[in-house]
Amino acid sequence: MAVPKRKTAKCDTRSRRSANMKMTAKSLVKCSQCGELILPHTVCPDCGHYKGKEVIVK
Repeated sequence: MAVPKRKTAKCDTRSRRSANMKMTAKSLVKCSQCGELILPHTVCPDCGHYKGKEVIVK
């Protein structure tokens, strides 16, 4: 069984983890009907359209 030679420092562990946990902003797209910025693959809360079709009557 592999055993580490020395204790890993907290800063080494945390810096290694932080490289994989970078936060990214969510991408927004324009609604095809009203032009409002919305999350992709969701119904527009303003006009109720999805993929050019009215899904929710507003």
